[in-house]
Amino acid sequence: MERTTLRRRALAAGTATVAVGALALAGLTGVASADPAGTTAPPVSADSLSPGLLAAMERDLGLDADDARSRIAGEYRAAAVAAGLEKSLGADFAGARVSGAKATLTVSTTDASQTARIAGAGAKAEVVAHSLDRLEGVKESLDRAARRTAPKDVPVWYVDVEANRVVVNAASTAAGAAFVKAAGVDGGLVTVARSAEKPRTFADLRGGDAYYMNGSGRCSIGFSVKRGTQNGFATAGHCGRVGTTTNGFNQQAQGTFQGSTFPGRDYAWVATNANWTPRPTVNGYGRGDVTVAGSTASVVGASVCRSGSTTGWHCGTVQQLNTSVTYPEGTISGVTRTSVCAEPGDSGGSYISGNQAQGVTSGGSGNCSSGGTTYFQPLNPLLQAYGLTLVTSGTPTDPPTTPPTNPPTDPPGGTWAAGTAYAAGATVTYGGATYRCLQAHTAQPGWTPAAVPALWQRI
Repeated sequence: MERTTLRRRALAAGTATVAVGALALAGLTGVASADPAGTTAPPVSADSLSPGLLAAMERDLGLDADDARSRIAGEYRAAAVAAGLEKSLGADFAGARVSGAKATLTVSTTDASQTARIAGAGAKAEVVAHSLDRLEGVKESLDRAARRTAPKDVPVWYVDVEANRVVVNAASTAAGAAFVKAAGVDGGLVTVARSAEKPRTFADLRGGDAYYMNGSGRCSIGFSVKRGTQNGFATAGHCGRVGTTTNGFNQQAQGTFQGSTFPGRDYAWVATNANWTPRPTVNGYGRGDVTVAGSTASVVGASVCRSGSTTGWHCGTVQQLNTSVTYPEGTISGVTRTSVCAEPGDSGGSYISGNQAQGVTSGGSGNCSSGGTTYFQPLNPLLQAYGLTLVTSGTPTDPPTTPPTNPPTDPPGGTWAAGTAYAAGATVTYGGATYRCLQAHTAQPGWTPAAVPALWQRI
């Protein structure tokens, strides 16, 4: 099937959303310390995960409700432990992944002396030849070559942390080898694999709901966002350009694209009019909306579910991070490769793991009848690119009817604020001290720098 930008023409649009309980901090606290052993998985109560999410995980992953809850709890813990180990291992870090129903975490390193540290954090250690930095450097060289000239018959390339290699998927070994040679990279670090994959974009204020561009093509809302006092939503860049107008699922006037990037990346945001109130939910398609509590990124192997206006709820796993994929319109980089299916009209829709927003649907190959591979644009880079704040269960979405008698003050002597999207490396002050962000996330009430060393390092 030819890779094309597929915009779904005006159809009766379904809706999709997901409801999940707040991420408990027990699985985050302490993992960035020198001895993070003993970290426990955050509890996930029977009421905290939506029936729609559980049903989709049972259908697509073969997990019953109890197994799904256990897996999500394990994946929350694994993401936090992996982030702490990435920081402490530094240049020796070679990637992390989870596997199995219990979300067993494996962390790779190039330094055998670090295996005790990894095991002490509760992860399985694996010694490999190449660091993640080195492999990502090779991939960045391939990205630069693709920006000069989009490779013919080379749809996808990524770092495979399990294989400890860069993988180039191509229609033929000759095409893949030619791309590697043109990029001038060390072929000894690259595996060229033959693939029939032909990704295309899925173009056709609740995540997963349909919206229409200029009254014709259809895409799906990713997540509700704010920029200052302006409400809006995040979506895919290929769905519209700056100035493109949108109508909602009810065909009523909705908003206008304020920022859009495609190709290169695949993200955009739409500012909506006063008739649309942003909600921290993803459409569960009749099984209950899923509540969005934050945007902590999952690791390779984690379960992930997608909501879109064509096919509703579907689940799978994260296969590779920081993937590059070539569509007919050009190459995009930094997307996440998944085993979740999607179809035209699902573009821009929500990807979520448990209650943590992951990204917006970009494109892929296959369909939801025979199965397929789909890519999503991670959400945190999108928020950072446009200075947006994710609307979560801790974000007020309706203005107060009367001014508060005693307006809230800033955090004790600091600049940290709940609801703010922080990039790795960002600094804040809190309680008279300065902290550096260890992993990108959207701050939630109670996730203060002093309380969550997995996310913040005092400097």
